[in-house]
Amino acid sequence: MDFKNAAINLHKNNVVIDTHLDLAGEIYNRYLAGEKEVIKNRYLESFRKGGFNIIVSSLFMDDIFLPEMGLRVALGQINALMEDIETCDGEVVLIKSKEQLNHCIRENKIGIILSFEGLDPIGNDIGLLRIFYELGVRAAGLVWSRRNYVADGCSFNPVEEGQRGGLSRFGVKAVKRMEELNMLIDVSHLNDEGFWDIMKFTDKPFIASHSNARALHGRMRNLTDEQIKAIAERNGVIGINAYKNIAGVGEGEEPIKKLVDHIEYMVKLVGASHVGYGFDLCNNYYESEMKFKFEPFNSDSLSSHADAVLLTEEILKRGISEDDAKLIIGGNFLRVFNDVLQ
Repeated sequence: MDFKNAAINLHKNNVVIDTHLDLAGEIYNRYLAGEKEVIKNRYLESFRKGGFNIIVSSLFMDDIFLPEMGLRVALGQINALMEDIETCDGEVVLIKSKEQLNHCIRENKIGIILSFEGLDPIGNDIGLLRIFYELGVRAAGLVWSRRNYVADGCSFNPVEEGQRGGLSRFGVKAVKRMEELNMLIDVSHLNDEGFWDIMKFTDKPFIASHSNARALHGRMRNLTDEQIKAIAERNGVIGINAYKNIAGVGEGEEPIKKLVDHIEYMVKLVGASHVGYGFDLCNNYYESEMKFKFEPFNSDSLSSHADAVLLTEEILKRGISEDDAKLIIGGNFLRVFNDVLQ
């Protein structure tokens, strides 16, 4: 079998989705520095080469903006993304509905779905969820790695910062409101206690947009076998994270093979219907905020979205069928979006 051409054809002829990219934050940073047309000049070619139909753009707040500036910066990121999409000559669209999602795929556009990476910008104001929904936000990771009003993040240190907990009382209200609004809940970055509270207090499918298997790399950012099984039981999906430190790429190891180790592990554990791509490619974002860094930051296992084809090629080499590969590269997340979005 010609695995390379098979992978290229899969990406050319099927839906391809990445559920985590800090795109809005990067565009916001670059706009502040005077740069425009970020998607067109920095991403469009690699999106097309990789065959991507849908990119989920996070709204991420650096610590320096919190708490006072979180809301303002989140609005600024949405505005910058919208302005940048307008420079793409109709090739890129912001997706706000299931109908737009499927129309985008049929018309061979590239669709952007907005998601929070931490609900920090809403503070403890539940009404802001509706406001952000009206602006186009259709998903939310409840926390980044730190604590907010909703929950504790996976890197929260109880020794230094007090008792670690799951969802707060406000957090329970927030996830229930998200389900009412048909916003997709994302558990990446959430701690273990919070994860099990999601199982307790919600009913719909949820995702881990950019997390790997803790059995292969023992970081709290990754998921236990029990958590992977729980997501599968809810008909959710886990996006494989290409950030080297989260994938556990060691010195001298081939990053793509390491990523496929995580994919293969999850497929064997819960089946191919619950695994996808959520790359979290960060090099460009770090470049956008670290203007005076002398050496380029190299956190990514893939050089760009075009390299996703290499990952799919390795999946096929491991004996995963083309039908299952179609699900992994995008079919699974498309199913969840259609299940949850209005």
